[in-house]
Amino acid sequence: MSSDVPVDPEDVRAAQVERVRIEDEMEQSYIDYAMSVIAGRALPDVRDGLKPVHRRILYAMHEMGVTSNTTHRKSSSVVGETMGDYHPHGDSAIYDTLVGMAQEFSMRYPLIDGQGNFGSMDGDPAAAMRYTEARMAPIAGELLADIEKDTVDFSSNYDDRLEEPDVLPAAYPNLLVNGSTGIAVGMSTKVPPHNLGEVIDATIEVIENPDCDLADLMEHVKGPDFPTGANIVGRNAVRKAYSSGRGRLRVRAEFDVEEYDNGRERIVITELPYQENKARLVERIAEDVNEGVIEGISDLRDESDREGVRVVVELKRGANLEVVKNQLLEHHLESTFGVINLALVDGQPRVLSLKETLEQYIDHRKEVVTRRSAFELGEAEDRAHILEGRLKALDNVDDVVEEIRGSEDRDAAKARLREAFDFSEAQSEHIVRMQLGSLTSMESAEIEEEYDDVTARIERLEEILGSESELLSVITEELEAIKAQYDDDRRTGFVEDTGSVAHEDLIPEEESVVVVTEDDYIKRMPAAEFRAQNRGGKGIIGTDLKEDDRVSSVFLASTHDYLLCFTTHGQVYQLKTYQVPEMGRTARGKSAVNVLDLDDGEEITAVVNCDDLDDEEYLTMVTRDGYVKRTAGEAFDNILSTGIRAIKLEEGDALADVEVTHGDHHIVVGTRDGMAIRFAESEVRPMGRSARGVRGVRLTGDDRVAGVAAIDADQHNWVLTVTKNGYGKRTDLDEYRVQSRNGKGLIDIKTNERNGPVCAVEAVTHGDHLFALSEGGQILRTPVEGISTYGRNTMGVRVMDLDAGDKVAAVDVLPAARVGTDDGE
Repeated sequence: MSSDVPVDPEDVRAAQVERVRIEDEMEQSYIDYAMSVIAGRALPDVRDGLKPVHRRILYAMHEMGVTSNTTHRKSSSVVGETMGDYHPHGDSAIYDTLVGMAQEFSMRYPLIDGQGNFGSMDGDPAAAMRYTEARMAPIAGELLADIEKDTVDFSSNYDDRLEEPDVLPAAYPNLLVNGSTGIAVGMSTKVPPHNLGEVIDATIEVIENPDCDLADLMEHVKGPDFPTGANIVGRNAVRKAYSSGRGRLRVRAEFDVEEYDNGRERIVITELPYQENKARLVERIAEDVNEGVIEGISDLRDESDREGVRVVVELKRGANLEVVKNQLLEHHLESTFGVINLALVDGQPRVLSLKETLEQYIDHRKEVVTRRSAFELGEAEDRAHILEGRLKALDNVDDVVEEIRGSEDRDAAKARLREAFDFSEAQSEHIVRMQLGSLTSMESAEIEEEYDDVTARIERLEEILGSESELLSVITEELEAIKAQYDDDRRTGFVEDTGSVAHEDLIPEEESVVVVTEDDYIKRMPAAEFRAQNRGGKGIIGTDLKEDDRVSSVFLASTHDYLLCFTTHGQVYQLKTYQVPEMGRTARGKSAVNVLDLDDGEEITAVVNCDDLDDEEYLTMVTRDGYVKRTAGEAFDNILSTGIRAIKLEEGDALADVEVTHGDHHIVVGTRDGMAIRFAESEVRPMGRSARGVRGVRLTGDDRVAGVAAIDADQHNWVLTVTKNGYGKRTDLDEYRVQSRNGKGLIDIKTNERNGPVCAVEAVTHGDHLFALSEGGQILRTPVEGISTYGRNTMGVRVMDLDAGDKVAAVDVLPAARVGTDDGE
């Protein structure tokens, strides 16, 4: 373009504009930002274990001369120096970092020696920086040792006025020793702290045995060592974290049980999981106690002081210690520490195993010691050169003095010395500055001694630089010296991993009464709420029924029992007693569909405890139409949540009752019309779950089976019969002669207008308790021995006093062995 043609300014500006796609610009800008955060702020360097802000604080203190040997300086002074020279990101961020490095509960080996209020485990913040003082802790000086000997690279600070180190020399593996936590863009790091001595021993192991494996290293490094102590649950998670760089550790508080005040107990918490807020922990426990989530605690207080943590949890008299401990563990005293051993390696983020972390540190120290040795060698050679000149001058002292005296000025003197004695510039400069007093014979001896020392030092440094084994021996010696000075005892212990606390461990083991209604409401209540009464009583309210609903069944079980629930449809379901909602006596209960997957019209008719059910035992089932079937217990090992078929039923038939038998029992089947038949269990051959069974009793008219009793002659002494109208009796077993199955049986009890039809037949012995539940929701508990003994074909006595129109819905027996454990006597 011709120079005399005017240029349009708009064209110039347009030519300077670069056209790019907005998504490309956004992507690149975000990547640049992410890498800036990753490398310049959030992640530690594997070599010194420090993030930039930590490194800059320590270097600023080093430059200020605020070391472990000086007096404390105001924290605001340190923060101001760091922010002004190296870290222009705001004083609060710098001060928060400084505070963290001074907190003994945050850092395993604090790098700052603080004076004043630096916060607490209760989450209290530190005092303002103008009130606190700080200086470097002695161990922090080891991170900066030899930094002035060209051991690390330096870069310009943010405004190019000064230089700052890219990494510190780090005389020990600080990344593992003090750990690190940080969140970058798309990644985070969480390296747990460790015991200094253990980490140094593992480092030396890698130096001496480069082919060592993880098992060798874990002989030294047992696991993380948190500043707050506590316990790591199990070792498998530690091994996984060390091998892959990632893992999840369960950390459990340390606590003891103390006894006081006539046998009462208290749990005393003395160590908390790492980074746990103590005040918030006490708060949460108190909230759970007030809301009834945790029961059995009478008082809670924090007695901690400067000597350590002491949180006291006092238990109520009679509280179950194991249950309270498990509840505290489940909700409060265990936490998870997620290990992500992510650090910068050559400026790039990498997840490292334990061995890789140590190898990276060793490589760093090799470089540091090599550069330091080269620096010291240069200094030593310079000093040896000067000493050689001095010795030469002493050998020719008269001539040297003569040359100097004959010179016009100092420069001329240096020139004459170089010409006359072949001194170098540095040697001649040194000689002309020497004092006459240094020319004595004693001074000459000292110079020779120093020269010998320097020469030996040069030889040693050359040996280190020329041999990797010597280099590694120096690193090992220095690590051992650090360990000797700073090593201490491990704080974090290990406890056996018995698995996560099971839900049932949080539930007190107690006898329960489970009530089910025709409209499928279900609930459980402690059996202890029902005190034993004399027979003939009304009992007490056991459940609140909605209109037109009636109780259909009741059964007794411990909260930890594993139950098989058989239904009228011939299905069987598996259930833990504690899964049934616990509610008060006047509560209606919850819908059974929340507990069992029952069909419409399906009712629980029998419940069997299968905790002790083995392959040599049988489940003997009786249907309302009189069929009997015996199936091995092993057939019920794997039960689906939707249940499985227990027995095949003909149309119109329903399962009436189930008992556990041992192959040598006698079976007593009772009918609604008061008939009973006794036959040997062996008369019913074992069958599969899909079988219907064989006829056990021949029924007449509209009679149906009411219940079955499995008789062990060595344990059960009576057959207990209860009728719908609340009457019943005990009858000696011998009154029922043994017959063949499929007979009509004998008359058991009269079922006239007073008694009504038979409701249940049970085998009972001395000390058993009967629980009778009416359709209206009344529950009576009475010792069976309070019910009179009568022969067959009799009327019996009143067992339960029923309101008009009410009937006995179901009964169950609490065995003598479990009576008293429920405090119901």
